[in-house]
This record gives sequence, structure tokens and C-alpha cells, in this order.
Amino acid sequence: MNINDWPAQDRPREKLLKNGEHTLSDSELLAIILQTGTKGESAVDLARRILQEFKTFRAIGQADVCRLKEFEGVGKAKIAQIKATIEIGRRFTEEASTENRPQIKSSRDIAEMLMPRMRDLKKEVFKALLLNSQNRIIDVIEVEEGTVNQAHPILREIFQKALQRLASFMICVHNHPSGDPQPSPEDKAFTRMMIEAGEVLLVRCLDHIIIGNNVYFSFCDEGMI
Repeated sequence: MNINDWPAQDRPREKLLKNGEHTLSDSELLAIILQTGTKGESAVDLARRILQEFKTFRAIGQADVCRLKEFEGVGKAKIAQIKATIEIGRRFTEEASTENRPQIKSSRDIAEMLMPRMRDLKKEVFKALLLNSQNRIIDVIEVEEGTVNQAHPILREIFQKALQRLASFMICVHNHPSGDPQPSPEDKAFTRMMIEAGEVLLVRCLDHIIIGNNVYFSFCDEGMI
């Protein structure tokens, strides 16, 4: 039966608007994103099939586009809608963690804040947390292009913004898409350059954290800063 033929109180959209999004099951939420099903299959049924295969929204977000295309009725538009929605969720989590300018007391504070989004990224992304003299976050900078293998453009951009925001300290973070957070020789060389630049510009680098798959490496915790 097509969803439009269901009783109004059972349709996912109407149920959400009447009772709130928290009352919907995972398959109903995903069905709203998918919007339509396939011939002989409702959007909820399609959503159930996808969730039976991947189990979690995180796993769906990590899935390759080609893997999602294997599901009949899932084309480019639906994949884009799914990916965009999951990314909004990741960004919301990150924003909620930083909007109150929390005080950073340990590497774990950073990992818990940034790992939900950064652990699943397919490309290496570099961030810098700018802190005031009380170790409270002023801003989080994301360098859209470049890795530690292109250190000089990253350093120039980060320190320019750090000086503009009158930051006293910074903590640098990047991810390893492989899931292994152990630092490479390039990571170690970049960290040395970052420390030296910070000493000259009076913006001390407190840590460099590498995010893996639910694990992280802290240069500070390992006594390397």
C-alpha cells in the first residue's frame, strides 16, 4: 500500500508534525528523507531494507555512493538527501559542543567534541581550535584544502586567523581516513614547525590530535609537545 493510502496518523510526515520527530522510528525518519519508495514498495519499506543492511545511520553515512546505488529505487537524488542529512547531524553535534565556549582541560575534551564528525571523513581535514588565556574556545578553523604534507599554506592561514582573533593558545586536529591515528613522519615534522611558529608569534600550540576510528593520538599526552 502506498503511504498516501495509509491512515493520516500513521504517515511519517503527518506523525512527525503532530507528535514530534522524537516519536518516529529510524525507518520512518529515513523514509521522510527518501520521500518515495519503489514500485510495490513504500518509502518506509525501502528505509527498512537500507537499515537492515547497514544497521546504523553512521554506517549509512560511511557507505560509498556505489554501494547505496545497489538498492533499487535509490538514485543520485536520494543518496544526496541521505548524505546531506547525516552531515547536518554531525555538524549539529560539533556546533553544540563548541557554542558555549567550553574550557578545554584535556585531549579527551577535544576528541569527544570533534570525533563524531571527523572519524568518518573520507579525506584528510585539518582543524585548529583557537583558545583564549583561560583555555576557552574562541573559534574553530577548518582548512578546506591541504594536509600536513602542504604545511606552509596551513600554518600561514591558521596563524593569520589566530592573530586576528587574539588567541593565546591553539590545538590542532586532523583525521586519518584509514582509521589509524598513529602519526606519520610528516605529522611529526608538521608538529615541530607548528610549535616553532607558535613560539615566534606568541600563540602557543598546546597539542596536535589525530582522529582515527573511535581512537585518537595526542602529541601532548605522549610527551611529544
